[in-house]
Amino acid sequence: MASFEVIGGRPLKGEIIPQGAKNEALQILCAVLLTPDPVIISNIPNIRDVNKLIELLRDMGVQVEQTAPDTYIFQAEDVNLDYLTSEKFIDQARAIRGSVMILGPLLARFGMAKLPKPGGDKIGRRRLDTHFIGFEKLGAKFTYDSEDSFYHLEGKNLKGTYMLLDEASVTGTANIVMAAVLAEGITTIYNAACEPYLQQLCKMLVRMGAKINGIGSNLLIIEGVEKLGGTEHRMLPDMIEIGSFIGLAGMTGSEITIKDAQIRELGLIPDTFRRLGIQMEFRGDDIYIPAQDSYEIDTYIDGSILTVSDHTWPGFTPDLLSIALVVATQAKGTVLIHQKMFESRLFFVDKLIDMGAQIILCDPHRATVIGQNKQVPLRGISMTSPDIRAGQALLIAALSAEGRSVIHNIEQIDRGYQNIDGRLNAIGAQITRL
Repeated sequence: MASFEVIGGRPLKGEIIPQGAKNEALQILCAVLLTPDPVIISNIPNIRDVNKLIELLRDMGVQVEQTAPDTYIFQAEDVNLDYLTSEKFIDQARAIRGSVMILGPLLARFGMAKLPKPGGDKIGRRRLDTHFIGFEKLGAKFTYDSEDSFYHLEGKNLKGTYMLLDEASVTGTANIVMAAVLAEGITTIYNAACEPYLQQLCKMLVRMGAKINGIGSNLLIIEGVEKLGGTEHRMLPDMIEIGSFIGLAGMTGSEITIKDAQIRELGLIPDTFRRLGIQMEFRGDDIYIPAQDSYEIDTYIDGSILTVSDHTWPGFTPDLLSIALVVATQAKGTVLIHQKMFESRLFFVDKLIDMGAQIILCDPHRATVIGQNKQVPLRGISMTSPDIRAGQALLIAALSAEGRSVIHNIEQIDRGYQNIDGRLNAIGAQITRL
């Protein structure tokens, strides 16, 4: 188990470039299975989960050629469906939750798909019912083998239909869209997710020949086509990493410029951190955060305590609530953090409390943070990263803390963040990989 040793209390200064979006990559890479033609994808992040998915596709028979550090050509001309029954495939699919998004493309193009129950962060229940109910409405037959935890789908002649999703699941919507683009007739998806990642997927599919209306809204209308062709696609910068860098700058009193942030795709992220007191300027598509000795949490108009909560897009993403919570520990003022979507994502706050933060964990979904206005800095401790997003929050806490911190299980951080120690060290951090 690898670890980071972090010497905190050092202000950072410089420019940093966000990596390509991990959550977009997992969808986009699965979409290459929809066509036998070449698909060129750039700005792919070099992180563990994405690399594992690329390896899985290669082992399925997809031709993969890396033409630049962040650019690949994929051609799914000869997909080996027998590989889906191999022990290696089972191990690969269970290792990354994003593998679930191969189901829609395989079902659409080959009329069958199977997958073992996938893995991922232990952040609470993350059900897949939305995916399979959507496939069934398109005419697929779904079975689940409880003995070996395998999902099976069959459906040679998918047909378009109307469906109202029970939740606006991003991966569920993506999977259903990828199945519907090759289904016969018109599919209408209401309560569809509309995150930028999903919009990116839909725009890519349209360039491949799909017919999709309503992109960016929660009502998608898809007219099925017989086949899709190749295309080129560049992924957005990772909004989660951008939000993390904003929080990092505020916590450490650093002057940081986040380059090419694609600000129009960030939704409420900048405004949410502004309400936590972090100043920033938009300079073209760059975000400049000046060094701040202190920052103050906003209140509601009547003076009551601010609540920061997650919501489906265009609400504030749940992946940044842990960062907002950490930022609040050194702000002036009090905030209620309300994690609505997952029941275990706040369980890392005990580590922040050990560092000296004043936090009341009200229940699995809510925590009240009493900021200390940087009068009582956090202190370095030894801790373990429980998941990707909590790991990044703990890294930010360690960088702002006085003294030495050690973060264990950084494989969790590496799953979502590309060379994060090297990039932060380049602007003044002191992080050593043990």
